[in-house]
Formats: sequence, structure tokens, C-alpha cells
Amino acid sequence: MAVFKPTSYKLMNVATGREFLDEGWTLADPQAESPSLVRAVYQTRFTPRDELKGLYRYADWLPILRTLKNSHAPVTYKSKGLAEFLGLQNLYITFSGYWPKIGAKMETCSFKETEAYSVCARLPKKNRKVLVVQSAGNTARAFARVCSDNKIPIVICIPLDNINDMWFSKPLHSCVKVIATPKGSDYYDAIALGEKLCRNPRFFAEGGAKNVARRDGMGTTILSAVETIGRIPDAYFQAVGSGTGAIAAWENACRLEADGRFGKNRMRVYACQNAPYSLMYDSWKAGQRELVPITPETSRKSSEVILATVLSNRKPPYSIAGGLYDVLKASGGDMYLANNDEIVNAILQFFKREGVDIFPAAACAVACLKQAVEKGDVKPDEVIMLNITGGGMLNATNHGIYKKEPDLVLSQDLPEEEIITAVDSLF
Repeated sequence: MAVFKPTSYKLMNVATGREFLDEGWTLADPQAESPSLVRAVYQTRFTPRDELKGLYRYADWLPILRTLKNSHAPVTYKSKGLAEFLGLQNLYITFSGYWPKIGAKMETCSFKETEAYSVCARLPKKNRKVLVVQSAGNTARAFARVCSDNKIPIVICIPLDNINDMWFSKPLHSCVKVIATPKGSDYYDAIALGEKLCRNPRFFAEGGAKNVARRDGMGTTILSAVETIGRIPDAYFQAVGSGTGAIAAWENACRLEADGRFGKNRMRVYACQNAPYSLMYDSWKAGQRELVPITPETSRKSSEVILATVLSNRKPPYSIAGGLYDVLKASGGDMYLANNDEIVNAILQFFKREGVDIFPAAACAVACLKQAVEKGDVKPDEVIMLNITGGGMLNATNHGIYKKEPDLVLSQDLPEEEIITAVDSLF
């Protein structure tokens, strides 16, 4: 077995350019005067490490201390069926899910495994605190599986209406606890619950988009694509709830551009939302950095209507320096909006043309790519990367599933002491 040497890197404040050392779980620049994402600055060029398994073959561009078991990398292939349907000559699909036919073996069927294996590998082996992750569904499933397989204590906060996303091929280890917010709540309510829990020093926040390990884990989709294509794509399509995956793709595209061996083209990022949950789309089309106002009631109602429920985030990293607004501006990209009918059609067309089932969120990106082709925003001969963020559930569940029920249902409005006491009693 290969001996793993921790990755060498510094952190950089995206807004100011200030570089500083990572003190262990740094989520922001301690000297920053205004909010900004921090970015990992690696000392090596892009060099896949074939001696390491799964996701960790990209370890040189991951801010990790160790490797974990059972990881798998995204798989990229050149499309024939969907490409012909859309009239595209160079469509490459990066697939994260369970499709053994092409070598894709993420049993949770979600690219959120990439972030989970990176984030959890940023933790020291002797960590004794409890990780807290808030999720609309697919992130929860990914972190639960990774932490269960590697015996990492974790609390997952998820809306009760999204609990059906907590399915697995086998039962979870007792180190995984699931806390649901009540029926009618949304992802932001789950975030609020987790924030209260983390005011106790026994628990600590994963950090979401602010965690460089989350973003660089998700950014391995671009690394997979460039390995297959041999160059940086001209355009990138992905459905977004928070936009973190698109931010991650852009960051790695910039690193690859600086590397110089994979072309110097500026990759255009196209982000896609599911109508009527169009918070970032509406903000972008209004031409403004600040998010348009949305009430909790509107957010909850919209999240109940959309097919891609994971694409609902009332407070995404859109406005922050280095966030999705900056990515779209810098890349010359755009945002698209697909309704439920378009998503259903995309699911059917993808299955017909490519031969595998995909989740509604991934289908949202397919539907928006179709719109972009019809509008002429992408050219038939351009190199396009389509990030299929989840699929293959029919393959993964053909031997049955195990559903994880909530260990507790707690209102986000409860006093933090009551929340902490209730959750602490589970461990």
C-alpha cells in the first residue's frame, strides 16, 4: 500500500489575494475585513497519482491529511446518443453515480461523495469532535455513507420532507446520527438547526462552500474531464442549489489554465436552476450581486413544488467574493432555468440516448444545455462538459435499499441548549 504524504498548500483570500497557512480547519481569512471565500493554493502541477485509489488519485490538488476507504472518482466519457440528439460534436459527460458499465461506482449515486471524501480526509485521524453537516438530501446521503464506512462521528441535519433521500445499500454505523427539522421546513431551516448545535464546542461545522476541501473535492469532476478530453472544456453545464460545485469547477479550470498544459481557453460556466426555485437565476438576470429578496414562506413553497428538491437554498454563496456571481462574471457564463416538464423530458431522453437513469437535478442541467444549444449560446463544434451530478439509482438499488429514519425531529426554533442536550444524548 502506498504511503500517503499530506498535500502541501496555502490558503488565499480570493478578495485580497493574501496568502496564509491553514491552521487545521480554517474556513475564512482571520484578517479579512469583508466576507470572502478562501482558496487552496497548491505547490504542484496537476499530476494524477495512479498509486492511490479512487478520488485520491487527485490528492495533489486536495487539501487533505489522509486517505479514506471506499472512495471512487467521477468518470468522463464522450457522448454519442445525447450528443447526436442535441447536435453537438464534442459533448463530454462527467458521470458521478453508480454505473459499473463505464467504471462509475459511487453507491450513493451522487457527486457529493467527492466532497465528502475530501472534507472527511481533511480531518485528523484522532479527531474526537462531532462533525455537523446540513443538507437538502444528496449531501446528507454522501456524508452518511463516507462517515459510516470510516467510523467518523457525524450529525446530519436535513428537512423531514427530504428524508426519503436517506437511502443506502446497507445499514449505517451508529456513529451517524440524523436530525430532521419538522414537516414543512426547508434546507435553510436545517442550516439554522446545525448552527445552533455548533455553538457547543463538542460539535463543529463542516462549513459548506467555505470549506476548501468541499470545493476541491467537487472540483475533481473537471480533473476527470480534462484527463479524458486532454484540454480544458469551452463550456461547463451544471445544476446548482448552492452553486458550490460550479465554483469548484471554475477554480480548478483556473488552476489548469495556469498550468498551461491543457490549453489557455477561459471555460464558460453555465449554472442551471429548477423553476420556480429561481433565487440565483433571478438575481443574475437582474444584473446584481446581491440576492433578490425571498421570504421563508416563498422558499418553502417553491422547494415543495420543484422536482429537484436538492436545488433549494435560501442563502447560497452567490454574493460572497469568489462566489457564483463572480464565477459567472469572470467566465463569461450565464444562468438557465428549467421547469419540471423539461426536467422529466430530460430524464427520459438521457435514459433513451445514454442508457442510464439520472436524478432530477442532473436532468435540470441536461434541459438547460438543450436550451443553450437552441439559443446558439454554445456552438456545435465546441468542447462541452456536462456534469451529471447523480444517477444510476436503478443499478445501485437492484438488491434492495435500507432507509435511514431520523434519530430525532427537532424544530430549528427551539432554544440552542435544548437542541444541544437532545443531540448530545445520542452519543
